[in-house]
Amino acid sequence: MDALLLLLAATGTAVATGLGAIPVWHLGSRAEQLRPALWGLTVGLMSVASVVGLLLPALDDGSTRTVVLGALTGVAFLLASRQLLQGRDVHVGTLSGAGVRRSVLVFGVLLVHSLPEGFAIGTAYTSETAGLGLFVILAIALQNLPEGTSVAIPMEAAGFTRRQQFWAAVATSAPQPVGALVAYFLVQEVKSLLAFSFSFAAGAMLSLVIVELVPQALRAGHLPSAAMGAAAGAAAMLLLAVVLGV
Repeated sequence: MDALLLLLAATGTAVATGLGAIPVWHLGSRAEQLRPALWGLTVGLMSVASVVGLLLPALDDGSTRTVVLGALTGVAFLLASRQLLQGRDVHVGTLSGAGVRRSVLVFGVLLVHSLPEGFAIGTAYTSETAGLGLFVILAIALQNLPEGTSVAIPMEAAGFTRRQQFWAAVATSAPQPVGALVAYFLVQEVKSLLAFSFSFAAGAMLSLVIVELVPQALRAGHLPSAAMGAAAGAAAMLLLAVVLGV
């Protein structure tokens, strides 16, 4: 029963990503103007979720050496995966060009970091810390919303349909239910994996923030919008942590 509830929760976080594409359908080209704020919002959400929901619990459950090793492994995993996606000429059906490549790059980066997010959901779910599982699930679901919007924005500009935008956004988070179940069953057997899994996810998420999201948010000199988005995202996650008592 616990595994089924976890699967449903992790599937819900994936569907939340698709919901993030809906505003783009109504805003059309105007959604591009909101992109710096949306990237900033994601920066704030992911940064606080990584530190409060992942790194701090990892330090409580494991040694500093384990946490550092896990975080560095997560960073290496994200950077290596990101490197594989760059510098490639991409065609999707009859669509091609810079817009399609940018769409695929955003999709790929978010897809790569969804697996450690799934690990985070599974490991948090098994934790004995009160409210931590719900906090991480809600945090990831909330930050998936602007990620879905961020997936849809370049796809809209490149000519993809609304259906393609929605399912592409959901697909970026498809590894989350898988990662959640893998982490759940492994952590149940080997408790020492808890700290490593948390720190691995945190390392991957924070490296994505630094190398992808922050530069996107600050592109074209939109610092005020990005800063406001980041502050809103961070405040929302901190408030959520207080409410849940994490």
